[in-house]
Amino acid sequence: MGLRRERLELTIDDQIGHRYYPVEFEITAADQSLEVVVSYDPSQGVVDLGCEGPGGWRGWSGGARRRFVIASDGATPGYAPGELEPGLWHVILGLHKLPAAGLDVVVEIRTPATGLAEHEPEAPVAVQARRGSVRGLPASSGLRWFAGDFHAHSVHSDGSESISELAARGVRAGLDFVAVTDHNTVSHHAHLPAASAKHDITLLAGQEVTTARGHANAFGDIGWVDFRNPAATWSDDVTGRGGILSVNHPTAGDCAWQHELEDLPLALEVWHSSWFADPTSTSPWAFWRRWGAGVVPIGGSDYHRPGQGVTLGRPTTWVAAADRSPEAILEAVRAGRTAISVGAGPDGAPASVPGPVLLRLDGDLIAIDAEDAVLVDLDGRRRRIAGARESVPVSWGCGPFHLEDASRAVLAIC
Repeated sequence: MGLRRERLELTIDDQIGHRYYPVEFEITAADQSLEVVVSYDPSQGVVDLGCEGPGGWRGWSGGARRRFVIASDGATPGYAPGELEPGLWHVILGLHKLPAAGLDVVVEIRTPATGLAEHEPEAPVAVQARRGSVRGLPASSGLRWFAGDFHAHSVHSDGSESISELAARGVRAGLDFVAVTDHNTVSHHAHLPAASAKHDITLLAGQEVTTARGHANAFGDIGWVDFRNPAATWSDDVTGRGGILSVNHPTAGDCAWQHELEDLPLALEVWHSSWFADPTSTSPWAFWRRWGAGVVPIGGSDYHRPGQGVTLGRPTTWVAAADRSPEAILEAVRAGRTAISVGAGPDGAPASVPGPVLLRLDGDLIAIDAEDAVLVDLDGRRRRIAGARESVPVSWGCGPFHLEDASRAVLAIC
C-alpha cells in the first residue's frame, strides 16, 4: 500500500500565483485504485478539490467533498471511473477562500484506495404530473412547446440528489426536460441516458463552467470544457464541438459575470432563480439592454437540494421543438425559439407548469392565461392583457417583452 501525506500552508500569495494549485503524485502500472483525502479547518477557508491524470481531467467536486475515489470499475460522483494511467497525476486544489494568516491543508493520497466509492441511490418512478407539453401552446407547424429547466445540480457536484432522484423530481414538477449542469465535471453524463429512460424525462447533458469571475453553462454531450482556460475561448470551443454556451446569473451575488468577451455567447440565463426574488428589481433589464436584445433567453432554477427555497422548474424555460430529444432541444435554442415563465409551484406545492406564458408566433406576441397581467417592453411601454388568450403585434414595442402582475412580479418573458 502506498501513502503520500503532504502538509501545505497555503496563503493569499499562493492564491494570487496559482488559483488552481497542483499537488503532484505518481501512479504506477500496478495501481488499480486511488483515494485522496484533503483536511483543513472549514471555518477558516474554502478549498475546492479536483483531479487530473496523464490522459486528461478526471473530475471535480469543488468545496462539496474532501475525499474521492477513482478506480477502474467505479468512482466517487464527480469523478470519472476507468483505468489509472501510469505517470504523473495531480490533485488540483482550488484556492477559493484563504485567510490572511494562511490555511493549513493536509493532502493524503492512497494507492490502493482504502475505502469504496460512493454509490448514487435510485429513485422510484414518480407519479407523473401533467407535463408542460400537453398544454398545447400555439406553435408553428411541426413544432411543440416543451417545458424544462436549464440549470440543475446533482451529487456529481454540490447537489444533494442523485441523477435518478433529480429525474424523478423533474417528472413531479411537470417538466419535459432538465439540463444537468454540474460544476467543472462531466462525470454525470454517462448516467443520464438510463435515468432518462427509467423516468421518461429528457436529461440534457451540461457542465457549469465555474470560476471565481463568473459561471457559464455548456450544453450538449460534448466532453469536458477546461474552466482554467480564458473565458473568451469557451464559446468557440463549445460551439465547435456542437454545443451551446450560456452565461449564467450574470448579476448574482458573488458570482456575477466579470470576464471580458469580444464575441458574446448565443444564450443568456436571463431568468435565474435569484434575479426576480425582489419583484421591483430592475437589474436584469439593465443588464439585458447592455448585453444586447439579440441574445437567446433561457432560464434556470439552479436547483441544488430540497429546502433551499429554490424549486426545480421555477422558472420554466419553454422551447418550441420538433420533439424533446436533446438534439431537438438544442436546435430550438439555436433558432431562438424560447420563452420563460414562472413555472412550477413553490417547493413542496402541487406540481405542474401552469400559469401565464408569453410566446412569439408569426410576428405576434401571444399571452396565454394572463388575464389582468401587464405587458411591458424594454422601453417601459405598458399594455393590459384582458383575456385568456390575447395577441399583440411584435411591432407594438421594443423587445424583449415581459408580463408582470399588479405587484410588478415578473410572470413570463420572451
